[in-house]
Amino acid sequence: MPTPTPASLRAFVRRNAALRPVPDVPSVRLHMAEDATEVCRQAGDQLGLADPDIPYWAFPWAGGLALARFLVERPETVAGKHVLDLGSGSGLCAIVALRAGARSVLAVDIDPIAEAAIAVNGRANGVRLGFSGRDILGDPPPACDVILAGDVCYEETMATRMLAWLRLADRGGTVVLLGDPGRRYLSADLVRLASFPVRTSREVERAEVIDAGVYAFAPAFTSALDYRDSSVGASEHAS
Repeated sequence: MPTPTPASLRAFVRRNAALRPVPDVPSVRLHMAEDATEVCRQAGDQLGLADPDIPYWAFPWAGGLALARFLVERPETVAGKHVLDLGSGSGLCAIVALRAGARSVLAVDIDPIAEAAIAVNGRANGVRLGFSGRDILGDPPPACDVILAGDVCYEETMATRMLAWLRLADRGGTVVLLGDPGRRYLSADLVRLASFPVRTSREVERAEVIDAGVYAFAPAFTSALDYRDSSVGASEHAS
């Protein structure tokens, strides 16, 4: 089967996912699918894969929605800064970061259809995002000011790699923010900065509205920038 071209993958996204406002972040529009099973099958056919991954690019996930809302409310988190959006999926957090005034945003995702989705979603929202399709977790964290990671703790092997790499970035002085609705492999050493009820799809989540948090590793970060959610106790950690 011929390797699909970037143009054909962008056309695939437009054809299989309708452009609509994002729940809870209505200023952003994304190409979102209706049926996870069907779009997964179609993606497998497009890429020539018998067992394709879940189409993470086709839905706004709870952790990403929480991160996006956090950035909308606190644009100073990324304004004027160099940002990396890890496991970018649809590009939601990357788009919001650019709109919040980030100097640059690099979206990173190993799914080739995610690259296409990020391109068409960026264009639909009037922004141009940098993109890398490399698995960067085997390299030292790059020099940047902020790393965003929405919903990276749903599978044990991936969560272990992600969290180890993100800890290295945090220790190197990069601000690391994770969005997560309490997935099984969310690390217990994270501090919750804020929480949001977010509207999601029953295609990918357990309920239409779930609570999702924004987390960081270092308590010093929360106290220094006064980001702690007033509804969260000072010693509350992920569980």
